[in-house]
Amino acid sequence: MRKLVISAAAALAVGAMALAPTGAAAAPKIPCGTAKLIVPWKAGGGTHIIFSIFEKTIQDMDVTPKIKVVTVPGQGGNKGAKEAAKAKADGCTLFAIHQSAITSYLNGRIPFQYDNFETVALLTSTPDIVGASGKVPWNDFASFKKATLAAPGTVKVGATFGSTSQFYWLILEDLTGMKFKFVPYDGTRERMTALLSGAVQMGGLNVASGRKYMAAGDLKGFAIAAAKRSKHMPDMPTLKELGVDMIYALDRGIVAPKGTSKDVLDHWSQIFKKAAEDPGLRKQMDAKGTDVNWVGPDGYRAWAKKAFADHEKVAIKIGLWKKK
Repeated sequence: MRKLVISAAAALAVGAMALAPTGAAAAPKIPCGTAKLIVPWKAGGGTHIIFSIFEKTIQDMDVTPKIKVVTVPGQGGNKGAKEAAKAKADGCTLFAIHQSAITSYLNGRIPFQYDNFETVALLTSTPDIVGASGKVPWNDFASFKKATLAAPGTVKVGATFGSTSQFYWLILEDLTGMKFKFVPYDGTRERMTALLSGAVQMGGLNVASGRKYMAAGDLKGFAIAAAKRSKHMPDMPTLKELGVDMIYALDRGIVAPKGTSKDVLDHWSQIFKKAAEDPGLRKQMDAKGTDVNWVGPDGYRAWAKKAFADHEKVAIKIGLWKKK
């Protein structure tokens, strides 16, 4: 059976490279009391919320510099990426990133991906759920799959074209033989509205965004693309249990402008490691169905290379990308 694993688990497989630096070292000179952490999406979205939690945690820590989350939305993340890429490599600018940098790059929407930055730390992992409108006639993955295979190209899936919200379903197509009809939406809120109204039949969810709607019967969840069942939804099977050997999660991390020195990268990595170990932060992440999986600069770089290769392989196979 073909297997696809695009998640923080890939990073943990290279955990030996993710070890914290040993030995005491003087803190590098970073010429700011507060660094700017650019989030290239709208305020109120999942990434903004998660890094705002990190911001608050770091503000309360005895570390220097602190961080300030600044949203720079627009152009599918490209506007924020441009600002981060051209910033001084002095440790005063950081950039929030996840796999949409890869999918948007492969679709030609943006010229930036992980290789254009220095990796600081991989921090969180949010598994995707195969979500459905509460109005669909199917109540489990098997019946959904059977119906989709019987009528290829008719089941409507809400997605932001060129983003992970579409790529997830493209990968599911590739692994199962199902074919969907993609309906474009600008962002998460628009996709959720369409799913709740029944304008589309299927769409990606996660524990945080979908739990209350699934509990109320407004939405359905057929499977989670995780290595194990969610403790928040123990009755929902994993895709692997259902015969689809696929793990897909949105893995959020921090990068810095190209040329940032190793000592600065290590310094920031350790600050985020300390924040990631905070019980209060972990409790908040747990409530959002998000795992905390800190991985340092070298391990994160190895993860990014593998994640790109995994996405690229699928993109080539489905005709979205030609290897340069």
